[in-house]
Amino acid sequence: MNDACRIRCGWPGIEAPEYACYHDEEWGVPQADPRALFEKINLEAFQAGLSWLTILKKRAYFRKVFQGFDPEKVAGFGERDVERLMSDTGIVRNRLKIEATINNARAYLRLSEKQNFAAFVWSFVDGTPIIHARRNMAEIPTESDISRALAKELKRHGFRFVGPTTVYAFMQSVGMVNDHLRDCWRHEPCARLQRAFRPNR
Repeated sequence: MNDACRIRCGWPGIEAPEYACYHDEEWGVPQADPRALFEKINLEAFQAGLSWLTILKKRAYFRKVFQGFDPEKVAGFGERDVERLMSDTGIVRNRLKIEATINNARAYLRLSEKQNFAAFVWSFVDGTPIIHARRNMAEIPTESDISRALAKELKRHGFRFVGPTTVYAFMQSVGMVNDHLRDCWRHEPCARLQRAFRPNR
């Protein structure tokens, strides 16, 4: 199918090709790699108050300065690293979010001593993605009972910048829920992947 003829969810728009590419190739695809999930939840935290497109354009550089979002490496960052990042125009220079990412790496490592991070996250949907068939963008919520429960548990384990809205966006992006509109060309391909998905345990 010609790319221009594809029906998509309303949010990617047509102005930014990388946004459409993210929608078509990543958003809603179930993800079970713990490190990838760690990266995504922190990038969603950096997105708070901004557009995801802003983060998407900076994502490659985020990965560079945060050592590939390797939790063990990020957990070792100190005040000098915070100051270095605060002076780096290639990322979102927000001290609280930078410090939260370092803190989250340490929380991730503590949690991982008890349970695989992917298994922990996916347990909130019993390992089975929730497939919706929404008709329009107005039907898509900004949070849910599950995102509130997951946010609460993440905070209990020491994570920061993980409110229910941030967590719901995370759940959408990693395929825990399928919020592609039912007429979107990606709804059914993602649904097939989600039906076959089995998270790591």
